[in-house]
Amino acid sequence: MAQTPVKQALGTGVVIEAVQSLTGAESIAPDHMGRSRESAIGYIPKSMAVDATLLRELQVQLTLQGALLDARRWSEWQDLFTEDGLYWMPAAPDQTDWESQASIFAEDRMLMEVRASRLLHPNAWSQAAHWATQHLLGTVIVEQAEGDTVSTWTPFQMLEVRRDKVRHFGGSYRHHWVKHSGQWKIRLQRVDMFNAQASYDYVIQAWI
Repeated sequence: MAQTPVKQALGTGVVIEAVQSLTGAESIAPDHMGRSRESAIGYIPKSMAVDATLLRELQVQLTLQGALLDARRWSEWQDLFTEDGLYWMPAAPDQTDWESQASIFAEDRMLMEVRASRLLHPNAWSQAAHWATQHLLGTVIVEQAEGDTVSTWTPFQMLEVRRDKVRHFGGSYRHHWVKHSGQWKIRLQRVDMFNAQASYDYVIQAWI
């Protein structure tokens, strides 16, 4: 069956098409094209042995990232990314791209700067209330390492406090690192939240 313009535009999305030879409920069939076999739910990282110095460097960078976010030092946090770096938080664990499907976050350096400027504005109502976060990281697992490129998987927990309300976020980071001028930089940070589909009483303001 030829693809419709809508299906072509949606790419990997779920498209329902009518089948003229069938009737009733049998006349519609979901097309689950493009689903990832490596869903964040039930995902098992592919661990590989690496040099202890490399692992330590990556652990320090990840710990620094959490500390900078908790301190609201967002400009310094952005500097952990390459110039073409991307922060991506899919809306679903089986999401495979950020261009044809809606995401919670899909921000390059320019959009990061826009968000940070909004958060730091004196009239930003979302920052008027007492607000703080704390990141806790699990064991860093190196999945792939080749030359100046490395991929890691790291479980995380984050607590967010606003006045007397506490929100808890959990999930995993998947980072793609490149070495630039002797320092590891983030080219892609994928954040798969365990509770991405949860209902929140206010929106996510800053990066998790």
